[in-house]
Amino acid sequence: MNVISFSLWGNVERYHLGVYENIKLAKEIFPDFEIVIYYDDSVQAERIKNLENENVTLTNATHVAVDPNEVTQAQFETLRTQTTATMVPTVGVVQHLRRRKTEAEIARMRRAAACTDAALAECVEMMRHRPTERDVRDELEYRMRRHGADGPSYDTIVATGPNGARPHHRPTSTVIESGHSVVIDVGALVDGYHSDMTRTYLIGEVDPVMRQMHDVVRESQLAGLAAVRAGVTAGDVDKVCRDIIADAGMADLFIHSTGHGVGLQIHEQPWVRTAMSEPLQAGEVVTVEPGVYREGLGGVRIEDLVVVTESGCNILTESEKDLSCLQLAPTN
Repeated sequence: MNVISFSLWGNVERYHLGVYENIKLAKEIFPDFEIVIYYDDSVQAERIKNLENENVTLTNATHVAVDPNEVTQAQFETLRTQTTATMVPTVGVVQHLRRRKTEAEIARMRRAAACTDAALAECVEMMRHRPTERDVRDELEYRMRRHGADGPSYDTIVATGPNGARPHHRPTSTVIESGHSVVIDVGALVDGYHSDMTRTYLIGEVDPVMRQMHDVVRESQLAGLAAVRAGVTAGDVDKVCRDIIADAGMADLFIHSTGHGVGLQIHEQPWVRTAMSEPLQAGEVVTVEPGVYREGLGGVRIEDLVVVTESGCNILTESEKDLSCLQLAPTN
């Protein structure tokens, strides 16, 4: 099965066939032009050159699977001009194949997680000096790149005080103050693969309700991690986390799913949520991220990225997640 992308990407292995097809297409569209191709010294470029000597075409295909969720109408029409094969709408086939990661893929995700861990460790101290949410976000993303990341996996979330009650809050000029919780949801991109992690810090003397929220989420997350293993359904993991939060009287404060798969995309199969009955498989990489959110007060979310194994899971994200109380530095 050939998966063809019509987007040019840089040094990303999974797109080498797409780059080759772009070269062919350029020659067909502009037959009177001299096409000058530059190859760098990357492994991907070498593979593209090798493909030019192979019969990698759609000419002999009888059926071509096309995922309508991933291909635009214009791309679909372009594909149809390249072959007389029957175009078959097929949803989710490639996504399903991507669920189980190879050791090479896991190694990249481990490196991405390490970039995130290192950056966060270096940014904890700055939260004692009353930075804004944007200050922390910018420093995190800068330091992830310093540690080898290609960039952030997504829009980094830094949410302090009442802003933390919004799970997907975008950082603002709000200053981190004593009595606030600070939710930091951050991930790094390395060689096309993502990491994903959340930690919640408590600054100074916080409301006792916030401390209770942190304790409950921590217990829920630990139980969820303990539940992950091959053969257990994603719905079972979700239920373990959700039941602990419900027993604490906070069921209505847990307003999102427990987790999701991560890989070439930050959100992909499998989905760790209620009623997901398909068993987890060894080699899948998922998040476990229960959280609770109280309007006007703030939120708590703790998230780790894990590799499913036959006997449990290997945790890729290693940042400290016990109750983290930071005291603000004295003002001059």
